[in-house]
Amino acid sequence: MMDPRVSPPPHTKSPQASWELRLLHRTSAMLLAGFVLMHLGNHVAGLAGVGLHLEVMEALRTLYRQGFVEALLLASVLFQIGSGARLLWRGRGGRSGWVAWAQALSGAYLMFFMLVHVGAVLGARLQGVDTNVYFAAAGLHVAPWTLFFAPYYFLGVLSFWTHAGCGLYWNVPVGHRQAVLGGMLAVGVVMAAALVWWLAAGIPLEQIPVRYLTPFVPNVHGA
Repeated sequence: MMDPRVSPPPHTKSPQASWELRLLHRTSAMLLAGFVLMHLGNHVAGLAGVGLHLEVMEALRTLYRQGFVEALLLASVLFQIGSGARLLWRGRGGRSGWVAWAQALSGAYLMFFMLVHVGAVLGARLQGVDTNVYFAAAGLHVAPWTLFFAPYYFLGVLSFWTHAGCGLYWNVPVGHRQAVLGGMLAVGVVMAAALVWWLAAGIPLEQIPVRYLTPFVPNVHGA
């Protein structure tokens, strides 16, 4: 029995090939979500201090910076973007109800976020820059870049929880759907706000090494 206030996602009416693509997309998403949850947990630890964040980061890097793990994660990112774009296109014109649209729009934003974020991280690493918390926070301390990075990070975190919540929504008993999705959205809003605050205000500008600020202010000087 479906919730009468929303329609099922458009892929429920798709052929076998679409179902198989959706299954692969979901499987890849679960793998990637494991890394994202570790990454977000690492940032949440930073609310207790940058020192703790860096300690947790170094511990986690011993796992996800193994060559085969990095290759698997990068392949998952590329597959998520490609398969997500295909599913978005296939679902055009067939969506109704706010849950279906929230799932589609959050997925579209996640594709944009992954392209920008992973591209920036890979580019920085090729230049020998450590992509730690200072790399993430620098843009939030330099106007007008703050106007880009604040919503960029906020929507990135919120979209992750929204997309995951919408995916769960269609796969739990009808009586629990609203509670599950509402809980995921609440977690997303609170975590997104807390992490953006931490990056923008919890880490003082003077604590950020100059090399992380120079892409935004080329003539900056300091230690």
